Formats: sequence, C-alpha cells, structure tokens
Amino acid sequence: MDQDARYYEQLERLTREMVSPEQISLEAVYAILRELCCILRVSKAVTTFFSSPGQEGADEGDVFTAYDNGAETDKALIIRNELDSTMVGKCAVYHAKGDAPWTEAETARIDTIQRMMLYFVSKNRMRAMLYKATLYDDAGFSNIRKFTHAVNQIGNEQGLSEFCAARIDLKHFSLINQELGREMSNKVMKEYILKLEEAVGEGGIVSRLGGDNFVLLFRKQNLDQIIRMFEGTPIQIGDNGEGRVMMSVHAGVLVFPEDYYYHDFTDLMDRIINAYNAAKSGTRGDIVFSNEKMLEQKEHVMRVKQIFPVALQNEEILIFYQPKISVSTNTIVGAEALSRWYHNGKLVMPMDFIPVLEQSMDICKLDFYVLDHVCRDIRRWLDEGKPAVRISVNLSRRHLIDLDLLDRILSIIDSHRVPHHFIEIELTETTTDVEFKDLKRIVTGLQEAGIYTSVDDFGIGYSSLNMLREIPWNILKVDKNFLPLNEQATQNRQNIMFHHVVNMAKEIGLTCVAEGVETREQVEILRKNGCDIAQGFYYDKALPVREFEKRLERNSYPEE
Repeated sequence: MDQDARYYEQLERLTREMVSPEQISLEAVYAILRELCCILRVSKAVTTFFSSPGQEGADEGDVFTAYDNGAETDKALIIRNELDSTMVGKCAVYHAKGDAPWTEAETARIDTIQRMMLYFVSKNRMRAMLYKATLYDDAGFSNIRKFTHAVNQIGNEQGLSEFCAARIDLKHFSLINQELGREMSNKVMKEYILKLEEAVGEGGIVSRLGGDNFVLLFRKQNLDQIIRMFEGTPIQIGDNGEGRVMMSVHAGVLVFPEDYYYHDFTDLMDRIINAYNAAKSGTRGDIVFSNEKMLEQKEHVMRVKQIFPVALQNEEILIFYQPKISVSTNTIVGAEALSRWYHNGKLVMPMDFIPVLEQSMDICKLDFYVLDHVCRDIRRWLDEGKPAVRISVNLSRRHLIDLDLLDRILSIIDSHRVPHHFIEIELTETTTDVEFKDLKRIVTGLQEAGIYTSVDDFGIGYSSLNMLREIPWNILKVDKNFLPLNEQATQNRQNIMFHHVVNMAKEIGLTCVAEGVETREQVEILRKNGCDIAQGFYYDKALPVREFEKRLERNSYPEE
C-alpha cells in the first residue's frame, strides 16, 4: 500500500474514533497518531495545554507527547488555538535532522493532523477539567456528588453489607485555624484526610461536605483502624518539625447490617446524620454508632416540629410553677416558670420536646409564649388581690442573636401592665466571645429596665469568672450537680467549691439560689453556707397554677 493510501486509511480511522467522544478509545487514537507520524515523517509530536495566559507566558502548561522516535530535530511546525477566553492549546511537530524537507502536500496533511490532535487533546483536557470541577472542590477533595455516585454504584452493584459509612467534623478545627493560620491549618486538614484515605483503602471513599465536614464509605475490615484515627491522630505541623497537633473528630458511624438492602441514598445519609448529631451534641460521646432507635428519634423530632405551632395556637402548653423557698423563713419568695405540654389528653414530658425545640428558633417562640402567660397570671393575681412573687422565665441562648430582644421582652411585660420587679429572666452561661458580648448587652438592658436577671446552671459550664465580674447579674443559680449531697467530708473538693462560690456570690452582691435540693441535709448545708434560696423536690415539684396559688396563700413550709 502506497503512502497516500496508508494516510487516508489512518485518517478515516482517526475520524471514526473521534466522532463519538463518549465512546472514544484513547489507546486506539494514540496508535493511529503514531502511525500517521511515521507516514508523514514526523519525528516528534507534542501538544501543550495552557489553562491561563499566565501559564502560556511562563510556558508551564500540561504537555502531552503523542509521538517521539528519539531522533534529533531541526524544524518545527506549530499551530495555536484559543479554546476560550483563558485556555489555549498548542501543537508542535518536529522534522528529523538530515531528512529531506517536507513536501507541500505533507505540510498540508501535517496541518490537518495537528488540528485534529489539538482538538482531541483539548477536548479530553476540558472534559477532565469539567469532571474535576463537578466531582472535586477547589482544595482537591472529592465532593458529595462523587460520594453519591460511588455509594450508588457500590450499593446497586454489590450491596453495602460489607461496608460502613460515617460523617465527621474535625474537633476544634476553628481553634487550630486561629493558632496556625489558614494555610497551615489547611495543610494539617489535608494530611489528616490523606491518612484517613489510606486507612479507607481501595473500594472506599472520603469526600468533603464543606469546611471541616467529611463523609466516608469503607469496608468493615477497616473499622477498628478508622475508629482509632477518629479518636486521635498526631499530624506534623510544617515541613521542618515545628511540632505536632492531635486531630480527632465528632463522628456518626453506620455499620450496615448483613441484610441491609440499599435502595435510597437519602436513607443512608439520614442514618449517619442522626448519629453525627448525637456525637456533635456531646451527650453520647464524640463517636456515636447509628441504630434503629435513632431513626425513631428522628421521626419523633419531625412530629414535634410539625405539631408544635398548633400546640401554641391551641394553648396546649401549660405553665407550671416550682416554688423558690427562703431557707431562713421557709416561705415562698419566688418561683420558676416551667412548661408542660398536654397533647391529646397525654402529658408530653419536657425532655421529649424541649431538646427538639432547642435545635431551631422554635425554642424562642416557646420562651415568649411562657413569658406572656406568666405575665397574664401575675396581672390576674394583682387584680384579684392575691399574693404575688417574682417569677423567673428561662430564655434560650438562641435569643442572643436578636438585636430587638430587649424590646420584645419589655413589650410583652408592659402589655400586661406587670411591674418589672415581678419578672426575672434566667440565662445560661455562654461559650464564645460573641455570645458573651450579646449576653452582656441584654443583661445590662434588662437591669436598666428594672428586670431581675439570673445566671442559670452556674458551675457546669466552662466559661470564666469574667461572666460574674463584667455582667451585672442579680442572682446566681447553682446547678444541682454542684450541690453537695451531704456534710460528710466537709473538706472534699465539692463542699469546698460550693462554700466559696456561695460566699463569692454574696460578697459581690448576688442572691444565691440552689437548684435540685432534695433532702433536709442539703437544706442544712445551704443554711450553714449562707445560700439564701432553695428550689427542689424537698419543698415542691413544679405545680399547676391553681396549686401554686394555694401554696402562695398558705406561704409556709413546716420543718420536717
């Protein structure tokens, strides 16, 4: 077969291969290009792809060598093609030194092949870039699309009974970011994820959801190793041994049962996320395994969120009052307003709906509902000439972001014409500088309006004493877990700390209230340590409004 026939045969083959890019055989195209180079006496063919003008200027593009017979070259034919406003492709073919010059026909054919080669390489390069942009983020981590594709493929083809899945976030990564800076902390993250990917091994995947949040799919045989990495893995800081940082995670883990039938990616993620949320809350440890109970809990959460607005509208939520007792006089000096939900004739316990509402701004709606009903009761007591005492109302931390919170509180109180000194607002300790500033602003505003404020659950948080020093509280409520159970071992740590907290509170002008008082011995501890007020089952549980009114009428508790 002569040269012309060989050329047209290979050109036809190349055209056929390039007609359907989705079915293209890279190996076949490369073989055809090598054959054409031989026919046209090309000793070397190189395509370079530049993704930006800067890359082209620095000659730092991605190079693809289609053919190179190793011969010394002395001439090149180069064509350049702008693929879009930023991307450029170049194709250069070289003539072997000492060979006869290319004929005019050969040069024309070489130009045709160059353009086809440039089209082919550029098309595949752009397709690779599109693939990367679709399935990877800017930092090079695979994203949720790639994770979804991998899970669907494995789940549908071989099932997931031999696999585990997990959702994680890196613990304290914001602090690491602050200490090391963004560039170094990102390197630490990448190093940790690389180690995780090694542990996950072939057949699994680690993908980024965003920020420091990731999802994993891995075989059960790797579970123990991966859990150890979740618990803590040292990561080198810098390239010169500047130090190490211990990386650990909050993790929700799903071990697929042997009979698990994969049918829906959403079902899988729901199971992981339920466990992850439990880990994130810290109530069950940093690593939580998914189970059927969690699915039931999710259904319960959805049900509560669905019927809560109707409960407010129908006033199904009733206000109960737990008395606060002066330990020196055994008389009621106040009460805390607590919510009780009666739905379809049944009592919904606070632990079954309060934590659900705290996951969203619904808790704020409940707080305002309680404050409104408390003000109604106080107004009625005053109008009917009944005894009235100061009532405390809890406000969630979620209120702190509301710049109009003070106006909202005053609007409710004043709409019922309740004297401000009958209302006490309870707020819990905060954990961040931003929350601290908002808390200080709100407490100061309430104080200026003549409304009492108390710091709730003092002694179980991790905030500093600056909260007592810088915020003008009236009352300090000591959490029940901080209260000594008895007077034995008066020198033990808990008794000593309780004694000094009470004395510190009194010396800076705060009234001290002890929650969870359950025994007479604890009342004696309060008296000996100078704690003013007790609240707990020893005196009374939370009472319906009518029973509380009767207690107020009597207003004395006999000594046992």
